[in-house]
Amino acid sequence: MNVTTKVTLLSVLLFWSCVVECNNPHPLDPLTPSELKLIRTIVQKSYPISKTTFNYVGLDEPNKSQILSWISSNPKIKSSSPPPRRAFVVVRFQKHSHQITVDLSTRSIVSKNVYEGNGYPMLTFGEQTVASRLPFSYEPFKESLRNRGLNASQVLCASFSIGWFGEAKTKRNVKVKCYYTNGTANFYARPLEGVAAVVDLDDMKIVGYDDRYVIPVPKAEGTEYRASKLKPPSGPKLKGIAVTQHTGPGFTIEGHSVRGFISELFVSYQDPTEEWYYTTYFDCGEYGFGQSMSSLQPFTDCPPNAAFIDAYYAASDGSPVKITNAFCIFEKYAGDIMWRHTEIAIPNELITEVRSDVSLVVRIVSTVGNYDYVIDWEFKQSGSIKIGAGTYTHTDEIKEDIYGTLLADNSIGIYHDHFFTYYLDLDIDGEVNSFVKSKLETVKVKDENIARKSRWTVVSETAKTETDARINLGLKASELLVVNSNKRTKQGNRIGYRLLPGPVAHPLLLQDDYPQIRGAFTNYDVWVTPYNKSEKWAAGSYVDRSRGDDTIHVWSSRDREIEKKDIVLWYVMGFHHVPSQEDFPVMPTLSGGFELRPTNFFESNPVLKTRSPKPLQWPNCTSQ
Repeated sequence: MNVTTKVTLLSVLLFWSCVVECNNPHPLDPLTPSELKLIRTIVQKSYPISKTTFNYVGLDEPNKSQILSWISSNPKIKSSSPPPRRAFVVVRFQKHSHQITVDLSTRSIVSKNVYEGNGYPMLTFGEQTVASRLPFSYEPFKESLRNRGLNASQVLCASFSIGWFGEAKTKRNVKVKCYYTNGTANFYARPLEGVAAVVDLDDMKIVGYDDRYVIPVPKAEGTEYRASKLKPPSGPKLKGIAVTQHTGPGFTIEGHSVRGFISELFVSYQDPTEEWYYTTYFDCGEYGFGQSMSSLQPFTDCPPNAAFIDAYYAASDGSPVKITNAFCIFEKYAGDIMWRHTEIAIPNELITEVRSDVSLVVRIVSTVGNYDYVIDWEFKQSGSIKIGAGTYTHTDEIKEDIYGTLLADNSIGIYHDHFFTYYLDLDIDGEVNSFVKSKLETVKVKDENIARKSRWTVVSETAKTETDARINLGLKASELLVVNSNKRTKQGNRIGYRLLPGPVAHPLLLQDDYPQIRGAFTNYDVWVTPYNKSEKWAAGSYVDRSRGDDTIHVWSSRDREIEKKDIVLWYVMGFHHVPSQEDFPVMPTLSGGFELRPTNFFESNPVLKTRSPKPLQWPNCTSQ
């Protein structure tokens, strides 16, 4: 890229922080390892570490007015006058959720209270690990293994959230299900159906157990996916591809800030039986999309020209945990064309102008259960931002009744959904923005002297309140924009950015079904709310066993004014996944995405004078 690009990834995901050296740290920079250690030290003065679980540790963002004031201040004094640096912490102590605000400069707790609402904080890896080990010392489970002739050393267990289905009172319980690894690493493809334990996370003990029936464990044959274990013949061998930037990358990394992130990811399976009905997961609020990030593999997850950033989150005991190579950042050139034009109408002259499309990509992969989510934020020189989401999975279902597709012997891929909810605080050339709905409508041509009978036109409406901005896509042709009504181009157009949606999939569950009550933020594809520091997570702040009373659906029911306000655009992108045999044993990546595209933001084409990268001349070589 021919400009210096500041990449700032603040709250792209739950529970992460990065470490990058920069001269003027941004107030929204995530917590560093040393800060996480300090927070742990401060909290343990009031809460004994041995009896306390750290469920959330994140930056307590300064008020937006403070951030904007800091940004606009004199760069020479920024380093000495940032807003107060604070952390928001949720711990589980004595069976209650405690909310704590820690001031890092004064090294003190400035506020704390007990959360009294519905739902529980996110599951930690530490809790899940301990809960998953409990069955192995539980005699009824040992008996279940003996009845099936299974070797306990080849059994793995995992814990799963169980949702809420109208219970007046709930406990912080999870369900533990187990799998047989003998002969494969793809253990999700070999479940022990009919066997499940219920674990109380606060008491950390088994409080319920079922062994409902005995059916064969699916065979290990055909489930392997590791290249080193696959038997020949292999697939076609590809010729080598080289990616190089001989003069170095065209970007620099100076901090961490983008005000957009995945707020929630709702995954609902469509098997209503006793063993499966509760499988309606909230991958951000229940499991932590950020703490589930995987270390990216150079040359495969990311190209050779990628730069990498590590990430940190707080473990169950509050100590920092490092995720190596959590982010990769690279300039992408895949042979795409940014713009071109050929002119053949001029006599005796052929004009062809082409510009190569080079963009900046920020990538993470988050592994939640048996799904890997590949998330890309692609920043284009034209000013567009393309956001991509790809998924792939291991098959993990076996059923006698068919609620999915038969993929292999004794293996069924259950029908399910994925709904990605994005939080987008755009601030188009300032905070005062509006949301414009432009419908494309057919109009009859009234002039009888014209042979045409119809045309289409654009009818625009500025949303006044939150209800006006609830949109279900795909019903009518439309254009959706966020504009700054106070600023216009020389031609008089309001400057803005347009949402170009991705795949359209609406929820198919009944709206009074308990999973859909909790996932009501998927009832519409687009929501717009006034900016509120406390409204960041579409499913609420305490999602585990939540009741749907703290979601964007509830917040926006207040029908607040959004015209010429500091607003947030929420976009829901969904997939209905009907598995096929090609998804077994590991599914090829299924991708979708959307784009935020400048609309009258520039006076003309911003990349008209952009030059394509110079081709690199390789020395002649001979293949033997």
